[in-house]
Order: sequence, then structure tokens, then C-alpha cells
Amino acid sequence: MIRTAALDALPVRTALPALATALYGDGAGGTAVLTAPPGSGKTTLVPLALAGLLGDGAPERRVLVAEPRRIAVRAAARRMAWLLGEEVGEHIGFRVRGERRTGPRTRVEVVTTGVLLQRLQRDQELAGVDVVILDECHERHLDADTATAFLLDVRAALRPGLRLLAASATTDAEGWARLLGGAPVVGAEGVSFPVETVWAPPRRPFRPPLGLRVDPAQLQHVAAVVRQALAERSGDVLCFLPGVGELAKVAGLLAGEPDLEVLQVHGRAPAETQDAVLAGPGARRRVVLATSVAESSLTVPGVRVVVDSGLAREPRVDHARGLAALTTVRA
Repeated sequence: MIRTAALDALPVRTALPALATALYGDGAGGTAVLTAPPGSGKTTLVPLALAGLLGDGAPERRVLVAEPRRIAVRAAARRMAWLLGEEVGEHIGFRVRGERRTGPRTRVEVVTTGVLLQRLQRDQELAGVDVVILDECHERHLDADTATAFLLDVRAALRPGLRLLAASATTDAEGWARLLGGAPVVGAEGVSFPVETVWAPPRRPFRPPLGLRVDPAQLQHVAAVVRQALAERSGDVLCFLPGVGELAKVAGLLAGEPDLEVLQVHGRAPAETQDAVLAGPGARRRVVLATSVAESSLTVPGVRVVVDSGLAREPRVDHARGLAALTTVRA
């Protein structure tokens, strides 16, 4: 059963007519750029609308949605299936490296950009696919850029009828519009709330990060700020840390807190953890410890406070070895 109330509450719904006109209207070029704020429903509602799964009489289409990360692929597929009142693998499916959940009735398939690139190498025409959505297109990396180049080549040489939509909350819309051959830009309004920024400096300076090492005193300070946020504010807390090791250490520092659920979100987090994070508030307050995978592609319900450690883990070239390696840097 379609959850109509949840679908109607998504702000991007007001942009669907303009988006349909941009992609399928008279004289449309078959490409478009969608800009919509986080949490507006661009990742979940737009594919359902383009696939004709909302029960509004729209024609049926096969939609392929490309996400930059595996955690976002699973989350988007589960959310869309929930909105339709069914399980993943029916009308909504997904595919990541080593895992596939699709069925004969699947009309929306969510994949990583790496899987999309492999599919384009095997089947240049993308037979059976009507629309490709490049979600979170502002996240530039090799797989995404190469897949975009292949898709533009496919439209120019093999399938001019293949529709291509680039979507993001923060992208350079005009730049993408030029890249897609003068594509129209469709914008959707979101719901804004006041945000208060609080600076919580430590009593003593930390040692700067070196390679993968982070000063334990800084992690202790992050845990203390999380406790302070729990004491002073309501709602769940989302805390950004540079890597999996730091997640585990801060989780250990928060262990034993009464009526508190601590969840760790990273690229290798099990599906059960992802489901628990995206399920929304429960009986206990939650602290979601996350790496940069939660900076985009995911909307974590129930969060009212964000604690940022100010650190990130990024690839840097080690000139002594001539190789790239991950290192901790200030964000």
C-alpha cells in the first residue's frame, strides 16, 4: 500500500511537473538538472515518479539511479520500497558489489556509480533502461566522471532517447546544465530551520594528527561534547569522526551511558546498523557516530544536534614513496 501521506509531505513533489516537462515535454532535449535541499525527497520520490509507480497514471518506465556510496544505495532502495509499502526486490531493487536484490517486476534499480560503469562497459546501450539519474552528482570521483562521459557518448551515438538527470543539493547547476548540452535546471524548495553554531574548544591544545593517528585527548573531548549535547539539548546526536578506529574509540567512551543507543555508521557497516540509523527515533536516545559517508546521500531522522570533530580522512600523496595513502587532515 502506497504511503500517500509520507509522499505528499516531501517538498520536491512540487517540482515534479516541471521535471517531467524538462525530460519529456515537447521540444525537450532529454536531459535535466535537479537541485533540491537535503531531505526534500529528490533521492526517493523523483525515481518513483519517473518510473510511474505513484498510481497517478504516469507511463511505466525503467529507472536506474546511481549513488556514490553503497550505504546510500541500500538506504535509498529501502526507503523507496517502504514508501510503496513493499519489500526491496519487488518494484524497487538495488545492486552493489557482491550483493543484488532485484526481481522480474523491478522498475527502479539503485546502483553505485562503479556498478553503473561496469554495466556500461558490458552493455553500452543500457537496453531496457529509460532514465538514468546521477544522484549527488557534486561528489566528483573517477567512476562517476567516467560513467557520465560514457552516458553522454551513449546518448550522442546510440540512444538519443535515453533520459539523463543530474541531481544534487549543492552542485554547480549551471555547470552541469552546460555539460548536458544546455539542459534546463529545475529547482525545488525545502523546509529550512534555524541553526545555532556552538564553538566548544578544549582546555588544552591537542597534538596535530599524524598519518592515521589522532590524539586520544581529542577523542575524549569529542565524547565530552556529545555528553554535554545530550544533557543540554533534546533529540538524537550525530557526530562526525575521521575513521572507523575513531568511531570505535568514542563508542567505547560513551559505553555504559543509561538509556542511550550508540550506532556506528561507515562504509562497511552491516545492513542492520544502517536500518537502525534510518529507522528514526526509538525508545532510547541515539548517538550516531559517522564517518563522511553520512555527510551526503543520507538523511538521518531525529537528529537535532551535530558534533563535528573537525577531522577528516583523505588520500594524500606520500612523496617519499611516490604512492597515495589515507591521512588525517583538518576539515
